[in-house]
Amino acid sequence: MDDLSDSALLKAFREPATRNWAFGQILRKYQERIYWHIRKIVVAHADADDAIQNTFMSVWLGLDAFREGSSLYTWIYRIATNEALALLRRRSKQRYEVPLDTPDLHLLHQLAADPHIDGTEAQLKLQRVIMCLPEKQRLVFNMRYFDELKYEDISEILGTSVGALKASYHHAVKKIEQLMAQD
Repeated sequence: MDDLSDSALLKAFREPATRNWAFGQILRKYQERIYWHIRKIVVAHADADDAIQNTFMSVWLGLDAFREGSSLYTWIYRIATNEALALLRRRSKQRYEVPLDTPDLHLLHQLAADPHIDGTEAQLKLQRVIMCLPEKQRLVFNMRYFDELKYEDISEILGTSVGALKASYHHAVKKIEQLMAQD
């Protein structure tokens, strides 16, 4: 299953007889990684489920037009990031226009109340601190630290220069260190 290359899966997707099978393989290959990426952005399990469903609907609809200028994973990751951020923006508008660059108290509350999160106190503190970062720093930190993506891949996903991403990551790490040291 995972041993099939993205090129082979794309070729199979473009054939009417194997289209559904190929999409199922793509879904199995990337669903869990994409889910956790989205989950780090939106926090709540239900919101992550909504965003991942929208992500893979967009993938299904856009896969015929995918030109393979980037890796399939990077392309799906970008769609997932946009879906998660769009969901947060919709939710913040429902809560009186709370900007994404300020700590979202609703997300912090969801983090504390989520029964799916069972980390140690240090892990929960780290997640609370990450929630306090500005949106871009939070995204870059999660992608680099947790997902172990290369700066070049993050650059492609976010449409930002590698230099700017390195600076964002550096600032995020410094803020996290400062906030973790406070108690």
